[in-house]
Amino acid sequence: MFTIETHSTGSLEESYQALNAQLAALLSGERDFICNASQFSAFVMQTVTDLNWSGFYFARGEELVLGPYVGKVACTRIPFGRGVCGKAALTLQTQRIEDVHAFDGHIACDAASASEVVIPVVVGGQLMAVFDMDSPKVGRFSDVDQAGLESFVATFIEATDFSWSI
Repeated sequence: MFTIETHSTGSLEESYQALNAQLAALLSGERDFICNASQFSAFVMQTVTDLNWSGFYFARGEELVLGPYVGKVACTRIPFGRGVCGKAALTLQTQRIEDVHAFDGHIACDAASASEVVIPVVVGGQLMAVFDMDSPKVGRFSDVDQAGLESFVATFIEATDFSWSI
């Protein structure tokens, strides 16, 4: 297994494609939501450089509840609309924040976090979770990173059985 390095656009895209194939193989044959979320969080933390947090918040009612993750202790519940994760949950749109300290309403679970990307996990039109990644580097996530990470989430969705949580 290799890691994502910050290279030229072409090689970074190729790295995400190769890692997505590895992710699909890792999740192959396992359909459990919690198991796959745990493996996914660890996979991202091990393969995407310059992260200090990688994990899920599950949608429960009108709030997000902490799920499997890798990193320091985190906020346990986040109302929809609050912070970067809550905004992603409310809008169902990926949030890529170059400097979290400039984001109005940012929730600072780890003071070392400087940038963040949050991707909604939507299945059958319903929000199931958000996948959150934090970095200690301002501007860590590019358009190419966002597209690559969104493809990872699509692979997670395809590999996972969400029927128990609907």
